[in-house]
Formats: sequence, C-alpha cells, structure tokens
Amino acid sequence: MTVTQAPPASQPSSPPLPEPTTLRRDGDYTDVVVALAQIAPRLGDVGSNLDRHLELIAQAAAGGAALVVFPELSLTGYFLKDLVPDVALREHSEELERLAAASDGVDVVAGCVLESEDARFHNASLYLSGGRVHHIHRKVYLPTYGLFDEARYFAQGDRFRTFEAPLAAAAAPRPWRAGMLVCEDMWHPTAATLLARQGVELLICPSASPGRGVVRGHALGTAGSYDAMTSTYAQLFTSYLLFCNRVGFEDGVGFWGGSRALGPDGRLLAEPAGGDEALVLHRIDLAAVRRARIANPLLRDERHDINDAETDRLRHRRARN
Repeated sequence: MTVTQAPPASQPSSPPLPEPTTLRRDGDYTDVVVALAQIAPRLGDVGSNLDRHLELIAQAAAGGAALVVFPELSLTGYFLKDLVPDVALREHSEELERLAAASDGVDVVAGCVLESEDARFHNASLYLSGGRVHHIHRKVYLPTYGLFDEARYFAQGDRFRTFEAPLAAAAAPRPWRAGMLVCEDMWHPTAATLLARQGVELLICPSASPGRGVVRGHALGTAGSYDAMTSTYAQLFTSYLLFCNRVGFEDGVGFWGGSRALGPDGRLLAEPAGGDEALVLHRIDLAAVRRARIANPLLRDERHDINDAETDRLRHRRARN
C-alpha cells in the first residue's frame, strides 16, 4: 500500500506517484490496486472539478490502479442549494462523456447531480468503465436535518443493486460483485444488508461528511461514527469496503476526510487519510473474501426466509391497521 498526498487544487501541479506496481499475471492472480481520491471540489464549478478528476485518474492509472473512487458530488461540491439545476448533467452530457473516456483502462466512481428526462435531480454516484457509464446509484436516503437540506433539492433513489465491477486494468479471473452506498445510505443498515443479500464483495461508499460533534479531545463525533460503521459493515458482510470522503470548506463548514479501505475481516488496510487532499492506493484481494467467508460463514447462515416472512407479516399488519 502506498499513500501519496496530493496538493490542494490551487497548486499548479501534483507530485508524481511511485512507479506503477508490477502485478502478477499468472492463473492465481486475484488482487488489484484501488485508489481513493480524497479531494476538495470547488462549489458549482463542474469544469474545474472535471479537470481535477482527469488529472487524478491519470495519476492513479500510472500507479497501477484498476479503480479510482471520488467522493460524493465530486463534480459539483455539496452545499449547492439553488445551484442544483445549473450544475445538473444528463447521462450523455459532454462532461460525462469526457469522464467516461478516461475510464477506458481504469474504472472510475464519481459523484454528480444527474438529471432525469422528467427534470428530476438526483444525488448520484456513477461507476464508469470501458469508456461508458456502467452503473448508476441514485442516493436513496436524503438527510434533511441539522446542516442538511437534501430532500428540498434532490429526488430520492429507489433501489440498492449490486453489479459486476469490470476493473478493466486487472486480470482477475472474474469481475468483483460491487455495490454503492452514498453517505447517508450508510446510516441505514438495511441498505448494506440488501447489497450483501445480492452477494456484494466490494462496498463502495462515496461521502461528503462534514465534521460535527467534537468529542474525546479533538476527535470528531462523525469520524468516530464512520470508524464504527465501516469496520462493522466490512466484518459482518465479509466484504471489502472503500470509504472516500471529501475535504475542504463550504459555507464555513469543514469536511473531515478520513478516507480508508477495510478488509473483509473489518480491519483497516492502512491508517485513514487525514484532513487534506490525498490520493491513496490500496491493494485488495478477491481471494481474501473467500477466506473470510470460509472462516466466518455469516452470509451462508443468514435466514432470509425468516426475514422475508417477518417483513410480510409486519407489512400486512400495517395494511390491516
């Protein structure tokens, strides 16, 4: 694992990454390099943010990465409010076509405001691969409390679906089964459970989490909550988890970063990133998921029949009342 601290976007250039990792190409090859691009997007400036994405995608690819993950709303910034319609993109917009072209050889997860044909605006994370949009997750849970007012500006997503992550730069024997949770989605355990039930092996979690609630000296309460959630989900669902949070300030609110990767045993692969922009590389191994599920067959022993029966019972009871 290699960590490279990327400079703020205002600096004219970025330091070179280490030489690309030499990857095995034998029949037992199951590991792959992934990159977390912890950035500070410029609010409302899609063009500048897109240029930054393209720069970091190239750096990640040079470092041997098969996948680079950006934070929630990485192309637009977070506290958009009435700017939402102005920065919204259609799936075949010029900006997303440029981003898709950069995914020919390295997969990309990026966040944007995605406009539907009926002028509904979604907080969406896109998985791009092979020069096209491969999967879209529209954020389901829109926080509208405290600092947050998402439901006022965005439409809710309505599904949690896994998909085959091609990881085109890798030579793995098969695609990874991946699923995405965007920030607030993680705070609802049923969301991760639905992905686990569909066989997820790689949980991809873009976030724009602001720092709130100072506890234990200088530690942030939100950081502690994500420490617990990410570790718990990775271990209980015996899956890798990639958490990429943003940094920087908007409207006087600071975002705390802390991007990290966790293995299917719930352990950190390395210390989380700090509070500055960073491009962090991790190596993940599909064989480790198999080993974890043999050692801890939690998913094998899950009683979906009971879950379904009890859900039906509660739904019917509500209907009668």
